[in-house]
Order: sequence, then C-alpha cells, then structure tokens
Amino acid sequence: MDRAAHAPAPREGRRRFVLAVGVAGIVLAGSLALSWLARGPVLVAAAQERRYKVALANLTEEPGATLEGTGFTGREVRESFALAARRYPIDLVFYDNKRDPQKALANVEDAVKRKVDLYIQYLDDPATNVKIGQSLRAAGIRALSINTPMPDAPLYTMDNRAAGRIAGEALSEYGARIWRGTPTLGVLLGNLRAQESRIPERAQGATEGLRRHLPALKITTLDTQGNPAQISPHLAKILAANPATKVLVAAMDDASALAAKSALDSAGRLADGAIIGQGVDRSVHGGMNDKKEIDPSNRGSIVLGSVAFYLDRYGYEILPIAMRMLRGETVAPRTVTAHRLITAANVFIEYPPYDMN
Repeated sequence: MDRAAHAPAPREGRRRFVLAVGVAGIVLAGSLALSWLARGPVLVAAAQERRYKVALANLTEEPGATLEGTGFTGREVRESFALAARRYPIDLVFYDNKRDPQKALANVEDAVKRKVDLYIQYLDDPATNVKIGQSLRAAGIRALSINTPMPDAPLYTMDNRAAGRIAGEALSEYGARIWRGTPTLGVLLGNLRAQESRIPERAQGATEGLRRHLPALKITTLDTQGNPAQISPHLAKILAANPATKVLVAAMDDASALAAKSALDSAGRLADGAIIGQGVDRSVHGGMNDKKEIDPSNRGSIVLGSVAFYLDRYGYEILPIAMRMLRGETVAPRTVTAHRLITAANVFIEYPPYDMN
C-alpha cells in the first residue's frame, strides 16, 4: 500500500483552500455592499424620516349631520384621513369642532399641549379661525385650513361657483342639443340661501352655466330652505303653469335632485325634464346591484348626473399637501377641489362599485 496516497493534505494546500474561501467571501460581501449602496439613499431616507403628529379638527362628527350642502358626513371625512394616513409617517390626532367656536378653541389648546407638528382646521367660522391661527403661530405649529380660510395657512377648498357652472353648462348644452327650438325653462332649486354651505355661490355658477348655450333662457328659483319635501308641491305649480315647456333643473344637492325627479314623475312630465345634482353621495350612486340613478345600467334617467365634491376623499387630497409642509417644501396658498360631472358613463371609473367581482 502506498502510504503517501493516504497522507494528510500538505499545509500549503490547506492555505490555498482557506485563501480561496476568503476571497470568495470578500467578493460576495463587496457585491452585497454595492447592491446596498445602489439602493442606499432610498433605504436611508425611509429609515431616517421621523414620524409626524398631525391633528385634524373636523367640522362636525354629529351622526347624520351633513356637510357643505351635500350628503356627506363628518364621519366620512374622518375615515378618509384615517385611511390616507397609512401611506405616510403620520400619527393622527382627531378632534371634533362640533361647529362650535368654543369647542374649536378648546381643541387647539389641547393640540398645542400635545405639541402636534401640524394642525388641520375645518371650521366655517372665519373669526374663530383667526384666533386659532394666532394660537398656532404663537406655539410655532404649522396650520392648514379646509374650506374656510385661516390667516397665514394654506387653504384646501371646494369651488361652489365652479361646481354650479359645471352643472348649468351641462344642462344648457343638453337643452340646446336635444330640445332645439322648444320652449325651455331653467329651475334652480334647493336651500338657496344657505350661506354656511356657500349655496348662493353654487346657484350663481349654475345660473351662469344655464345661459352658456341658452342665453335667453328664463330661470326661476325654488328655495326649499333645507326641506326637500317642499319641492314636489312647488315644482308641480311651475309645471302646471308651463304645460308645453321643457324644464332644466339645477339642483343644489342630490336629495333635491331626486325629489325633483319624483315631482316630474308624479306630474307625468318625466319626458319634459333634465336634472343635475351636486355632491355625488351614496344617495345617487353605489354598487353594481344598488340600482341608483347614476348607474351604467340606467342611462335613460332624467337625472343626467351630479357634480362631485369628493368630501369622502379629503384625506387623500389634503395629506399630500400636509406632508410637503412638514418636509419644509413650499405649497400653494390655495388648492381647489377638482370638481367633475359624474354621469352614468363615468361613475364606475370615478367611484368603482364596491361589490364588483
């Protein structure tokens, strides 16, 4: 037997093996380091960005209380912020202003004690907003306001006049195209004097829009003072006084739009009416099986559509502005809601049905 064949491996061979393993390890480590460096700035930025404490002082969260002359509630506004905040390094603190100036002042006092980084104020009281702005400036806390201005704070706001104009123009275009040469009457209806919801601005825009394609159109008003039940008897009188006339109805909210449709139906005048509402809340749209007025399977409805206000998406629109402020970036002093006319043709694009398979 050759004893050399079974002798231990020479020391030099072992050194070469260890050296080879060491080199491979260094190469692998270097490769991982280069890979980490390539992604490093993103990972480091994500790791280093601090979490921010942001307060939302909501207009009201009273059950059933609706906001801005639409069918949306404060609860829906709050939920949109809670959902949207999951995208950002934000811890939200919620307050309910209860539409009460004294409660709003108490809320901001508590937020100052908590040392929040940003205060989002939603209150339709300009005088109280001035006081709240002063308190926040004194505490060195940045502020952002919703729908009602606050001094030295960026404003996110709806544009009621623009929303009204969108509805009026769509109605006048429909009347000029479908009822060319036929006697036509414009009707503004809803809570027309609701200053806290800026409905007069909405009505002004609707009036301007109605005359866009029908400059000689006669327009009458029906003020419900917030009670849609008044629409049926009053609209019935208007219809009776204009038996051979087509009617373009610019409703200031969706509940009024649905009441107007019911009144036209009761009078046997559905074929003589076209209606557009404001808000696009769940009363006029929903899932695939809800069979609402604004639905792809209901394209023959005389409720042609409604103008979106997106209160149920406020969090998704406002928190990106808040993040830019928190990061020290410059933001626009005024950002306006992108109002759109929602119809049976685009409702499932803007509001995908929740029961779609």
